[in-house]
Amino acid sequence: MAEKIKFTEDEVKQINKLRIDVGAVFTELGQIHIEKRRRLSELEEREAELTKQHSDLVITEETLFKGLNEKYGDGDYNPTTGEFTPIAE
Repeated sequence: MAEKIKFTEDEVKQINKLRIDVGAVFTELGQIHIEKRRRLSELEEREAELTKQHSDLVITEETLFKGLNEKYGDGDYNPTTGEFTPIAE
């Protein structure tokens, strides 16, 4: 059987510091992973909400312009002046 060797106090301190530092890094990596998943989930949820709002706005836009087109015909709208100029047929 091999003879046991006792590390020096400095070597034991270095080993313990290394273990603590490695543990701290793993802990922080775990926290970052959890936070990243939470934020990603929030962003995906918000993206879905905005995508739905956009779809609703597209439908509203189509309905509005269809009604205006039926009422006034084809033409050009100037959003600055609020004036509509019908296209001469």
